[in-house]
Amino acid sequence: MSYPDYGPGYYGPPPQSHPNGTTILVLGILSIVVCSFIGPFAWVMGNKALKEIDASGYYYENRSQIQAGRICGIIGTVFLILAALFVAFIITMSVIASINTY
Repeated sequence: MSYPDYGPGYYGPPPQSHPNGTTILVLGILSIVVCSFIGPFAWVMGNKALKEIDASGYYYENRSQIQAGRICGIIGTVFLILAALFVAFIITMSVIASINTY
């Protein structure tokens, strides 16, 4: 397969974007700002996209965008876990308080 000449010092095809890069970044940011339930989706999709990029051996120009979305997804997932633990703590404390009042 022959690639067109892009000038001196440049070899190979031009870089392209991974098709899920923007989606992963948006999901990651939204998992921090709006709804932490979508954090695990950004995390898993980011891991999958990074594996695809590494396996292809081809240069994708939005790898850092995917990494940022994945990291935001991890942070959103941590927020989700902390919120679940907080809700469990509040429920436990209310149950204990209701038992002690009788």
